[in-house]
Amino acid sequence: MEITLNIPDELARQVTPEGQDPARVALEALALEGYRTELLSESAVRQMLGFETRLEVHAFLKQHRVFLHYDLGDLEQDQATSQKARAKLLDENDSDKQHVE
Repeated sequence: MEITLNIPDELARQVTPEGQDPARVALEALALEGYRTELLSESAVRQMLGFETRLEVHAFLKQHRVFLHYDLGDLEQDQATSQKARAKLLDENDSDKQHVE
């Protein structure tokens, strides 16, 4: 979809850093606000701005002081994954020690 904005030149200069494309600045602002308000996902921001990886999205969000969406459910899932990985490592270490003895 193509959207056209008519902004007076003076206002466009005020909100656009020198040397940057006003259309890109407006697109990035739209993506940031969409992510902040949880209307857009990381994937949608990536697609909208033409980034190739999630890490590029994370860097973009960080540059604009926008925090990643991370809630209690994400924390619990990360904790469970961490515990499984730790248990697997401990099992592998125990197995290696048994082979050495």
